[in-house]
Amino acid sequence: MSRPARRSFTLAVAAGKGGTGKTLLATSLALALARADHGPVQIADCDVEEPNADLLLQPEVVRQVPVHVQVPRIDQEACIACGRCAQSCEFGALALIRCKVAFFPALCIGCGTCAFICPAEAIAEEAREVGSIAVGKVGERLSFVQGRVHVGEQRVTPVLQALRRHLAPEGIRILDAPPGTACPMQETIAGSDYCLLVTEPTPFGRSDLGAAVETCRALDVPCGVVVNRAGVGDRSVYDYCEAEGLPLLMEIPWRRSIAEAYAGGSTLVDAGSGWSAALRSLCECVIQIAERR
Repeated sequence: MSRPARRSFTLAVAAGKGGTGKTLLATSLALALARADHGPVQIADCDVEEPNADLLLQPEVVRQVPVHVQVPRIDQEACIACGRCAQSCEFGALALIRCKVAFFPALCIGCGTCAFICPAEAIAEEAREVGSIAVGKVGERLSFVQGRVHVGEQRVTPVLQALRRHLAPEGIRILDAPPGTACPMQETIAGSDYCLLVTEPTPFGRSDLGAAVETCRALDVPCGVVVNRAGVGDRSVYDYCEAEGLPLLMEIPWRRSIAEAYAGGSTLVDAGSGWSAALRSLCECVIQIAERR
């Protein structure tokens, strides 16, 4: 009996470091699928600290949705200076200084423990805006969402969680993940059906790819490799993929026409003939691999 078709497929595009061409691949994939009328396609720019997919896609943004977190508001008149709120805060966002409670917003995760534990009921919660979600479209077939955290904010997870709530319920969802392997990247790729890891054939690329692969495996997200700037560097990335049994799914050559297109704000789809078909084949291959798990 055949397996029923998926209503949605989440494909994350990540990299162990910035500058490998991750956003170029994510935006190119989205455009190639949308232009081929591949059904509903959405791209989500999850690099909320430095989002830049909009520079390549030039979306029509139809609305901006603010993202808020709950933070404590302390009534110093009602406060009895017992210090229990500061003692209970695991993140050091509260401190009792000269019989007054000081609040450090950058350290607060909005858990609400301080308000719950205050015996004088001197702490209430209020909303503080930490970022925004841009919702729009690229042409008629590609939907677009992008998160952006406000300058100076330390925590990006609330914006990423809000961004996830704007993911389309059906179709192919392409997530342009933050670079590296820290919490923002993990928050983005967790639960994805597949993760494409973009690297370059250099010793640095090999090292960062290894960290990204370990992260995917820890989160039980299947992954494959795309080598950008193929033709430069050494064989260490290829040897690593072979040793680890990682599928090498695509190579993007070190070519002037691609660099010129990217520098001019274009994607692979506009860099030359054949790329649209190759990108669609890449997506179909990824879906088949994920279905076999």
